[in-house]
Amino acid sequence: MAEPVLAARGLVKRFGGLTATDDVTLEVRPGELHALIGPNGAGKTTLIGQLTGEIAPDSGTVTFMGEDVTRLPVPARVRRGLARSFQIVQLLDDESALANVALAVQARAGHSFRFWRRAAADAALTGPARRLLGEVGLEAARHGTRAGDLAAGERKVLELAVALAAEPRLLLLDEPMAGLGPSESLRMTETLRALKGRIPMLLVEHDMDAVFALADRITVLVYGRVIATGDPAAIRADPAVQAAYLAEEA
Repeated sequence: MAEPVLAARGLVKRFGGLTATDDVTLEVRPGELHALIGPNGAGKTTLIGQLTGEIAPDSGTVTFMGEDVTRLPVPARVRRGLARSFQIVQLLDDESALANVALAVQARAGHSFRFWRRAAADAALTGPARRLLGEVGLEAARHGTRAGDLAAGERKVLELAVALAAEPRLLLLDEPMAGLGPSESLRMTETLRALKGRIPMLLVEHDMDAVFALADRITVLVYGRVIATGDPAAIRADPAVQAAYLAEEA
């Protein structure tokens, strides 16, 4: 079996008397969309913080592309290709959708944001930006629209395009369906389905329809502990998962 892209081994994090993650082990394999689910308070946010470098574990390790990154800060992990979307992507609301992605393309090339007006008019940047916007499903007629004037679903796909512009080696999708209506969630699900296989993804999401439609494997976290990992059919059928979590979602 191929080496995992991202691996957490025995992660423990305590806050006073609360154990937020308790010996958590999780792997994301090449080309896989792996979903992390659990009720509120399960420890998902703390676990993601340890994977991205925002929170230091008390014990355990995080490896990314075969390298131990447990003690590396967030910027160092980002430079290695670990990108977290939706909760950290900051759009420039006064600029167009196209300019937002062109700037991200420019940043990936190592250039300064100070020349953003030039970036928005540079075909070498806007060409890849238009391609990315097309990949995430933002209509061409909306490319020139101010980011601040886009609908919620359009902003979400714009954020995804900005994250993809960094050419990440793994994409951590932090509740991409949050705040979306049913039709927008369906469109986002189809967008992510189209990206499957191209880039490994770790999806943290409360929308169970999206999770079971997209995931190759699912890890269930309850009270800081992993109670199950498996394919969607196995997770649906797992009595412990049903008792601890899925029944609440019914």
